[in-house]
Amino acid sequence: MVRVFIASAQKLGLPMVPPYFRDANCSNCRKFRKGVNFAVVGATALDNAYLARKGIINELTNVSLGVQLGLLKTLLPSLCSSSSGKYLQMLLFLPNNQKSCNEFLKNSLILMGEIGGNEFNLAFIQGISTEVIGGLVPEVIKAISAAIGELIELGAMTFVVPGTIPLGCLPVLLTRFQTPNKQAYDRYGCLIWLNDFAHYYNEYLKKELESMRRLHPRINIIYADYYQASMPLYLSPRSFGFKSTLTACCGGEGPYNVNVTLSCGDPGTKSCDDPSSYVNWDGAHFTDEAHRVISNGLLDGSCTIPRFEFPSCAS
Repeated sequence: MVRVFIASAQKLGLPMVPPYFRDANCSNCRKFRKGVNFAVVGATALDNAYLARKGIINELTNVSLGVQLGLLKTLLPSLCSSSSGKYLQMLLFLPNNQKSCNEFLKNSLILMGEIGGNEFNLAFIQGISTEVIGGLVPEVIKAISAAIGELIELGAMTFVVPGTIPLGCLPVLLTRFQTPNKQAYDRYGCLIWLNDFAHYYNEYLKKELESMRRLHPRINIIYADYYQASMPLYLSPRSFGFKSTLTACCGGEGPYNVNVTLSCGDPGTKSCDDPSSYVNWDGAHFTDEAHRVISNGLLDGSCTIPRFEFPSCAS
């Protein structure tokens, strides 16, 4: 979901946030003074050792949320001792002219993910039982809550915490759980039980964030409703210029153009001619155009709790 941020940053006139792992040794820390992105493909809220005990294998990375938080703590002194800055993903939007790390984080905006979705996608694809997957929900949210708590202790005061998207509309999961039972699908072709799971996760997360607001009344904790921000893609796709909602632009085969054993770009895969007319890129991720639609629902405040309108920074 980093591309939701990119689309949002473009609309707000913010600079792009450089990835931390492009210069993990910080040979040029100056470039991180306006922000840093700790996101890694396949990153999870829970570490791989925990997931492995549940039978879930993540071969992409072991850079969990806890690892990312540790990297931030290591990098932070070199950032808050500088004389300039503006934004941390997790994302952190860094401030200007702060003399201490506490003040530095106090004037920063932290985008906490979206993190946690990879656990569920991996588990569903690998055939883990719904009972085990359901048990992951409180653990994922506990990890997110703990990370927010640590950052609050360090001085952070403003967070945007995304929920998950309509999982039942993802081509990769539609392929994995394809069924001839038409009653399993809603009128848009999405799997009802997977979207119900996404609702369950989001409600759990919202309750936890509300508890944190009561515990920290001076902290700004904004829930970004990625689910509702995504729904216009399926409710009225043609009004946004989309011709395909449930078929991946880049993939392999079948009704959803997805082969779960192949990644986009692998031999045997193919891509569409016009990605902007597709909602989904590779079975698991939205296209750039879809991300722009999602970002609009976040930036106008209609899909945030509490309602929050992000001011333009372009002027």
